Amino acid sequence: MTKTFTFPVEGMSCASCVGRVERALSANDGVVNARVNLATETAHVEADDTVTRATLAEAIEAAGYSIPSHSLTLSIDGMTCASCVGRVERALADVPGVTSAAVNLATERATIRGDVEPSALVRAVEAAGYEATLLEDAARSESSASHKHDADADALRRQLLIAVVLTLPVFVLEMGTHVIPGAHALVMRTIGMQASWILQFVLTTAVLVGPGRRFYLKGFPALFRGAPDMNSLVAVGTSSAYAFSVVATFAPSLLPAGTVHVYFEAAAVIVTLILVGRMLEARAKGRTSAAISRLVGLQPRHARVVRDGQPLEVDIASVVAGDTVEVRPGERIPVDGEVTEGESYVDESMITGEPIPVVKQAGAQLVGGTVNQTGALTYRATAVGEDMMLAQIIRMVEEAQGTKLPIQTLVDRVTLWFVPTVMVIATITFALWLVLGPSPALTFALVNAVAVLIIACPCAMGLATPTSIMVGTGKGAEMGVLFRRGDALQQLRDARAVAFDKTGTLTEGRPKLTDLEVVPGQSEVSVLARIAAVERKSEHPIATAIVDAAEERGLAIPDAAEFQSVTGQGACASVDGQQVHVGADRYMETLAVDPGRFETTADRLAEEGKTPLYAAIDGELVAIIAVADPIKETTRGAIEALHAQGVAVAMVTGDNERTAKAIARQLSIDEVVAEVMPSGKVDAIKTLKERYGTLAFVGDGINDAPALAEADVGIAIGTGTDVAIEAADVVLMRGTVQGVPDAIALSTATMRNIRQNLFWAFAYNAALVPLAAGALWPAFGILLSPMFAAGAMAASSVFVLGNALRLRRFQPPA
Repeated sequence: MTKTFTFPVEGMSCASCVGRVERALSANDGVVNARVNLATETAHVEADDTVTRATLAEAIEAAGYSIPSHSLTLSIDGMTCASCVGRVERALADVPGVTSAAVNLATERATIRGDVEPSALVRAVEAAGYEATLLEDAARSESSASHKHDADADALRRQLLIAVVLTLPVFVLEMGTHVIPGAHALVMRTIGMQASWILQFVLTTAVLVGPGRRFYLKGFPALFRGAPDMNSLVAVGTSSAYAFSVVATFAPSLLPAGTVHVYFEAAAVIVTLILVGRMLEARAKGRTSAAISRLVGLQPRHARVVRDGQPLEVDIASVVAGDTVEVRPGERIPVDGEVTEGESYVDESMITGEPIPVVKQAGAQLVGGTVNQTGALTYRATAVGEDMMLAQIIRMVEEAQGTKLPIQTLVDRVTLWFVPTVMVIATITFALWLVLGPSPALTFALVNAVAVLIIACPCAMGLATPTSIMVGTGKGAEMGVLFRRGDALQQLRDARAVAFDKTGTLTEGRPKLTDLEVVPGQSEVSVLARIAAVERKSEHPIATAIVDAAEERGLAIPDAAEFQSVTGQGACASVDGQQVHVGADRYMETLAVDPGRFETTADRLAEEGKTPLYAAIDGELVAIIAVADPIKETTRGAIEALHAQGVAVAMVTGDNERTAKAIARQLSIDEVVAEVMPSGKVDAIKTLKERYGTLAFVGDGINDAPALAEADVGIAIGTGTDVAIEAADVVLMRGTVQGVPDAIALSTATMRNIRQNLFWAFAYNAALVPLAAGALWPAFGILLSPMFAAGAMAASSVFVLGNALRLRRFQPPA
């Protein structure tokens, strides 16, 4: 039986390369046929069952070519603590072809990079004792994950109810006789001690076999594989108490004198309390991913598409790019597109975080998932399915949530050995109490060893970092701040300076005519109309600004002839029989026209960050005009917020130094790097990093991409180019720089939350494990009940999740 393998191959440049790759593949025993296509850069191999994908990949790489790695996401079922995470990661990393594997306990997902068959990954996870399924569609996988969390919570709720009903009589029968006066005598008079123990045995057995079965089905197999986890601790602890109690009930003669006691209530209550913790944990996990669930829920399930001239309701999956889609007032936009008819306001707050609706007319872009408000719109679908902006946002957030921060590396190393260490401590505790403890030593040894096993909480360690990342990145998505890399969360908090590109980032990116001053005897209307006539022939942004200003004033722009452009200086043309020249001062000087008459005005305009230009008609100076790129309304407030956070602000621009410094003065920018060519931005970023330390760079254009990649954290304006967005670590969907201080504040809040969680998780275990072992007994005669240990363990995980969920209330700086 033959199998077919397909590989992408990088590095081929000619037919000789094709031949080399084909020969390298064919040289492997078992290969039937090898075909390589240079145009598509792919290799197709037919081989028998003895050939593996890894073998063929090694042959390609040995020939001097490479196979690009791709990313796969698996849903992992059965993980309960940080130890599970480490084992799944090691199992995946050992699969040939895997370059990296990251497992997230909070999302219950694994992200794998490399060239490997998904089936091999699934088999590796199953061999480690867990279950895995491949996730392909972001929206569908998120929906299924949400349903899974709901189903888990419902199942745990039902099991908990059964456990409470069965455990309550056991607790009353055993503990009530110690606490309630006369209860012991009542039990002895009515059913007797032996009957009481037998009843407790029946009820506790039902608890362990029913609701508690999950701990034993997972815990003991993991223990026997030499990879104990959280379930193993619970299984061993409760089984020990249960087994001792069974012997005490049915074969008391086997136990030393004075040790015949039952601990059925401990086993039953431990299982019940841990189920309480698991249920609360499942509910909290569902809430940590609420932001993505809300994003997934934004897309309508149906769309109204015009086909054969008739509007039809179709399933959203049936819409294809190029379809004409109709949207009525109050409906959600089903897919991305461009307006062809109609006018309306659209609420884009769920995508950008900006609460003010945006006007949409013919030619405007629409984003799927946003809400049409007042008017009816007809538009052409431009992106559907996984190509929609909403799907890309979901994908970016999921990738960020699956990222491991540098701080997590130490945690992973510790937690991998945590459970085995706890079992060793429990064994030592049992032995010490058995040898050195007071009578009955066996009872004390059992109780304290069980308490150690139950109180240890690797769950809190495993959840401390990923839950905070999930909630933090989800909150960022709600605010219009998308973290494309999760570790940008940690780096952004450490940013000591933020450097901004000017055009399109701090400013609107669309120059406007701001000033026009004419010499006495000239008419502003007439001069502007003639200047616009010349500039209408040019495609320069400044020329466009002048023409737009003339049209906004309703001027009749005459025709121009004999147009000539002098690069970097100005332009001229014949307008109504007059020769009109427009340009910079150096252009006027080449025409023997003295611009000195407007020297004072020119100095003032330059100080204001505006670009002064002059106009001459038939060799006579007639006007000075100024064009400026207006500063965005939110820029000043954003820079003030950054200064309030103790962050220095720099501006990197290609403008002349005088104009750049004028803008810097208006905005209170700390440092200006002016007259920088696009190729010099990377060097400017390197210099600023040496001066300030960790640096974030904010840009929006294609020429900003190298600088975004060079910065410690690259931040792209969402309205910028795709190239800039791809090079960035953080994307601001609003299109304003107000998202920069918001992102830094969110990063700071998230990292503070992670530190709180880690402190709790480690301090809890460091403090309570010794107490459970009996550290307070010699001085105070105090021991920790296994039931208290179970409650504390359940509360520990819930505390970490609850603390992470506080990030949902995060408010960005004003």
